Amino acid sequence: MSTAARSLLAFRAARLRPAIGAAAAARRTLPLGAFARTRAFASVTSHTEGEMGTPAYRMRFKDASGKEVSPWHDIPLYTGKDGVVNALFEIPKNTKPKMEVATKEANNPIAQDVKKGKLRDYHGPIFWNYGMFPQTWEDPNLVHSETKCAGDNDPVDVVEIGAEALPQGAVEPVKVLGTLAMIDDGELDWKVIAIRTSDPLAAELSDIGDVEAKCPGVISGIRE
Repeated sequence: MSTAARSLLAFRAARLRPAIGAAAAARRTLPLGAFARTRAFASVTSHTEGEMGTPAYRMRFKDASGKEVSPWHDIPLYTGKDGVVNALFEIPKNTKPKMEVATKEANNPIAQDVKKGKLRDYHGPIFWNYGMFPQTWEDPNLVHSETKCAGDNDPVDVVEIGAEALPQGAVEPVKVLGTLAMIDDGELDWKVIAIRTSDPLAAELSDIGDVEAKCPGVISGIRE
């Protein structure tokens, strides 16, 4: 396992607890059995409601039996492969709408973020795939020793730097390469940099040093 992957697993053990608190009312634990230990996502489907670009838009998820499931709570983080974890993608690269798992809604569908009554967009198309790690949570009651900031009460974000634009709702195994601690309105917002294991470049990237060497400008671009 790479140093970056070990760091993520240790980081999760220390900081990323099962989602509780504000989202507890939305949580349902399903008897997924082997699904919780392996990447059996062929049995999970997504569908949309409402029009994209409107407050009514939602992407929802169902299991093989047709029951609605939460992409945050019911998709497993671990794949069963050393150093590889699952990520759910909310925002495809080269798009502008700021989409995210709705943590305060039942079953946590993907929706467009709203601030002061307005749908949020990035200033321009983003250059990477943005998503989150299922079954993770940034604890707002835990202050990080170095940043002196507490978590933002959301799942941990992932920035996937591969070549392909991943569709919204895709669940993909990714290799963790490093992390950035971002401060947003006084809250700690970790960005985990990763690459999809099936990306052609994945075999050449093992840690953040490789990203700097083979993908110049990526780290500084994510910071911005």
